[in-house]
Amino acid sequence: MLSAASIPVLSAPVPVSIPATSVAKPPPPPPNTNLSLLHLCTHLQEATQVHALMVKTSQTADPYSAGRLAEFYALSDRGSLEHAEKILDSFPHHPPTFVCNTLMRAYSERRNPLLSINLYRRMLVDAVEADRFTFTFTLKACTQLCALAIGMQIHAQVVKHGLESNAHIRNKLIHLYAVSGRIRDARKVFDGSTEPDVVAWNSMLQGYADMDDGENLHNLFDSMPARDVVSWNTMIAYYIEAGEFEEAILMFRLMQQSSECGLNRVTLISVLSAVTQLGALGQGQWVHAYIKRHAIELDENLSSALINMYSKCGCIEGAIYSFETTHRRSVDTWNAMIGCFTANGCSLRAIDLFSKMEASGLMPNKITFTCVLNACSHGGLVDRGIRYFEKMSNVYGIEPDVGHYGCMVDLFSRAGLFEKAEEIIQRMPIEPDKVMWKAVVGACRVNKNYELGEKAGLKLIEIDPDDNAGYVLLSNIYAMSNNWNGVYRVRKLMHDRGIKKVPGCSSIELDGLVHEFIAGDAAHARKKEIYKMLDEMAQKLKRAGYEPDTTQVLLDIEEADVKESSLALHSEKLAVAYGLISTSPGATIRVVKNLRICGDCHSALKLLSQIYDRNIIVRDANRFHHFNRGSCSCMDYW
Repeated sequence: MLSAASIPVLSAPVPVSIPATSVAKPPPPPPNTNLSLLHLCTHLQEATQVHALMVKTSQTADPYSAGRLAEFYALSDRGSLEHAEKILDSFPHHPPTFVCNTLMRAYSERRNPLLSINLYRRMLVDAVEADRFTFTFTLKACTQLCALAIGMQIHAQVVKHGLESNAHIRNKLIHLYAVSGRIRDARKVFDGSTEPDVVAWNSMLQGYADMDDGENLHNLFDSMPARDVVSWNTMIAYYIEAGEFEEAILMFRLMQQSSECGLNRVTLISVLSAVTQLGALGQGQWVHAYIKRHAIELDENLSSALINMYSKCGCIEGAIYSFETTHRRSVDTWNAMIGCFTANGCSLRAIDLFSKMEASGLMPNKITFTCVLNACSHGGLVDRGIRYFEKMSNVYGIEPDVGHYGCMVDLFSRAGLFEKAEEIIQRMPIEPDKVMWKAVVGACRVNKNYELGEKAGLKLIEIDPDDNAGYVLLSNIYAMSNNWNGVYRVRKLMHDRGIKKVPGCSSIELDGLVHEFIAGDAAHARKKEIYKMLDEMAQKLKRAGYEPDTTQVLLDIEEADVKESSLALHSEKLAVAYGLISTSPGATIRVVKNLRICGDCHSALKLLSQIYDRNIIVRDANRFHHFNRGSCSCMDYW
């Protein structure tokens, strides 16, 4: 048997050419067969009895009968691939083409393409006549194996047989070349088609998407005579992969306006992914309403996507509803809901749900324990975190990976137990990654452990010198300790290496539109109203006893009023101000920020939630903060 890594070059006499109109059907059946009994079989044992009867009457020697029996064994859910192979082996020298094709199709459906290639080689050696179905299945196997060299040999034989104009073969060739990165060859086959069908167009679309060739992708999409759901899904997925989530949602809207096709599960999951990244709750609720309106069953993938969407939009109630209306819950469904509670500051609810998952008899996996350990970390539940970490390996036999060790480092660091955090780092069997060092630096900043913070920051830059986060975090540590020479060195290093800081950005969704703000933003159409609201917010905060935390201004500025002005214009405050002037009294304000919320904004938003009697939900780079009546769900522990 050949291995996938070392498939030899195909070599054998070229089979006799056959007309392109040939079909993969066995010859007409002989009279008085027993084949009709196969249709009455309800399980394998009955089929083997019919098989025995056919052997007894020598009917299995007939190509038609053998082909139908092999088809039943190979492709029926009541069959057996092993029995089908025995039918093939009963023709040691010249097996019928139909039997070979049937086995090739079965191997392909069972994701065992190497056996399809082997069988095709046997056909070549035995001079078995190949037809269009043979080449279709063989090319599919080459694609599954990423065996471009063999696929090109098959292509040559297709041409020799005069079958290059066959639509199914042509589509398989386009797909093979496209997924193999040979987009020009795929285009040659495509352009050689007189009337390419939608499958050919979609294969080219996917090829351009995989090559990140946006220009040709759009040109091809715009020139398509007809598009189906796969065409639109490819475009939406392309934008999501590129991180252009607003464009993905726009493409989704165009898909609906076109009325060319309906949505499928792939569409819905993709759009929910884009909505999740943007925190666009309104769009996500529309998708959920569409699912309910069309009575689409929540399978594990769609359910998990909905839970994640509601979770990342800070809507715990929506996530719970999606979880409870999912009848068949997989471990991914449970993980999504546990992760939702964790991210939204409900650590005890996350742990309680984990206990219910255990009681249901479902086996947790590595992701489950990552969610649970994160819940302990965000909730300051040190002792519980230690118990779950030990339980993971002692009870469930799951060896901790770098993510689990990172959770423990984060757990101890947030609690100010830096000695234990360093102990974990020193004794774990794998090297700490950048996520782990980021957790240490962040905790050192909160707990004012500047010495360890500097050490962790330098490690972070050493591990990933191209990530701006390490430089920014280290610069902040230096700034908070008034080490401005250190700040200067870090900034010079960033300049010399061409590293740019990612600006803080906050967004808010209203009426289906996402509005983005950066610090000091003056580009919004309603900027006068926004800044008027900022002044009102500042006055009411002052009367409520708020004092700006100027230690959060990590710049070498001596004037206190300049520092206070800088704090007042942070992007999350601009987004909240816009929310206050754009929504009715009492409406929840939801803000998404790409970086960690600063301590001053955290204090201000707690008071603002009380002053304006609003629920203010901020999703930052680490977690959610639900501000309500002067307090935050994180209990000032983040």
